[in-house]
Amino acid sequence: MSDNIIPLSDCLNQIKQRRTPIAYHAGHYYTGAQFHAAVTAWTQRFKAQSTQDYALYTEAAYPFAVLLFALFHAGKKVWLASNNRPTTAQQLQQHCQLIGDWAAHEQFDYRLNSVDGLRPTVLSPLNTADTQLVIFTSGSTGVAKPVIKRLAQLQQEIITLEKNWGKQIANSEVLSTVSHQHIYGLLFRVLWPLFAGRCFHSQCYLNPESLIHNTQDETACWVASPAQLKRLTVDSPWKGISKLTAIFSSGGALPTSAAQQILQYSNQAVIEIYGSSETGGIAWRQQSTTWTLFNGISLMKNADQWQLTSPYLPESVLLDDQLSLQTNGQFILNGRLDRIVKIEEKRLSLTELEQCLLATPWLSDAFTLLISTHRDLIAAAVVLTDAGQQQLATLGRNHFIQQLRATLHQRFEAVLLPKKWLFFNSLPLTTQGKIDQTLLMQLFNADQTKLPQLQSVNSHLNNIELGLKVPASLIYFPNHFASYPILPGVVQIAWVAHFGKLFFTLDQPFLTMEVIKFAKLIHPNDELTLTLYWKPDTGKLQFSFSSSQGTHSSGRLIL
Repeated sequence: MSDNIIPLSDCLNQIKQRRTPIAYHAGHYYTGAQFHAAVTAWTQRFKAQSTQDYALYTEAAYPFAVLLFALFHAGKKVWLASNNRPTTAQQLQQHCQLIGDWAAHEQFDYRLNSVDGLRPTVLSPLNTADTQLVIFTSGSTGVAKPVIKRLAQLQQEIITLEKNWGKQIANSEVLSTVSHQHIYGLLFRVLWPLFAGRCFHSQCYLNPESLIHNTQDETACWVASPAQLKRLTVDSPWKGISKLTAIFSSGGALPTSAAQQILQYSNQAVIEIYGSSETGGIAWRQQSTTWTLFNGISLMKNADQWQLTSPYLPESVLLDDQLSLQTNGQFILNGRLDRIVKIEEKRLSLTELEQCLLATPWLSDAFTLLISTHRDLIAAAVVLTDAGQQQLATLGRNHFIQQLRATLHQRFEAVLLPKKWLFFNSLPLTTQGKIDQTLLMQLFNADQTKLPQLQSVNSHLNNIELGLKVPASLIYFPNHFASYPILPGVVQIAWVAHFGKLFFTLDQPFLTMEVIKFAKLIHPNDELTLTLYWKPDTGKLQFSFSSSQGTHSSGRLIL
């Protein structure tokens, strides 16, 4: 544990005496004296205002720290906005004054160096029980809810972090590829460095290359996320990564393959933190499948949920995660109980996303899900209203989807918007009457080097109509033929068999074909309708590929 730790309650007065830089912002190092002066100046301004509640959002971490502590010392209540989208701003303005980077085309003046002429003020230590920060998180109902964090809770959690890893990172500069507007980034890249006397970088680096470039000759640690770490490749700056004193990751579980790759190429064992906005940190792990609870935290089974008792919380809470407790007190995570997912470590309620889609006049039903491939993304299966059908016909598929995304973008950040879309006449259901998520996963995860891009599904008993687009990237085109690519007939038959087995749950192979006709050629980027008609009494699957040009091919496959 560092010998230079100071309580957050008296951070401003004690940090003023430090000679080492506390932050690196916009190409300059800032000292404790400069930080103290800027906070003091802003505190005077805030005290002169009658507003009590402020919604704080900044792109850079150092101005954020200045405004945060100034608001605290002015006795204000701070609301920590997770983003600066128009809908977020509109909601917060109902009971808060916005401060920071809210206007997209206006640069906010943080007055980090303009303190001349202001009367010096002695800042009294903060009351850690009364000083409050409000953060937002989405519950299982899909409605964002405020969670109050008191300074005493945050300070207690920072003490735990310092006890666990203070000696390891020592005097490292703290660099990050995650935002400070969420609890993980707030703790690891702003409050913990201030508490322990480490210099933190104000900029949120976009990639590991820029982060490593800015470590220069200084020792540094990296505050990262699973989404960023699992994108590392053999060409990543491993030499620089290997020199880091630590790599932290939170916001989701880091895949074992990604952790092993990092260990192999840099000899770095990533330190993963498990927790949430509501609970704070719960446990940690390092190159392990099991999690270890932080000191003072306990778990107890309560019906179908686990009850958490933590020194960071005023009372015990029920977790939304499924856990398997081991005999040694460690545990394994088995997924969430609700429909909260994380994309790029940003928490998203799929329920809320669906509610926003259904609020438009164009959709009558919607189901969204997380697709985890090389990069996590959201996919949306939707049913159009009559107005939606008309809008689709008027705008075309691409522009209609852009309109849907633009509507969602008023509430959600771009990274959380659906990137895959499927239009249905009715959402597919299991025999239990629930959304057939297995089928949806198979449809969205199709290999587009071998299969067509599925755009729409219209199902009527044993009759299915699929809207398809033929990707130019199919592996079949270069050899058939390079100068005049056409889709082979055998591939068309394979597509019929593939979709027939998916939609009609056929578990037997097709033995033969009859009345097969290839009337028109199919080229890259063609848009087609594949019609499938299953006759269970005869075991025959009738098909036809058609477009505005007419029928391209047809026939029957026989089980």
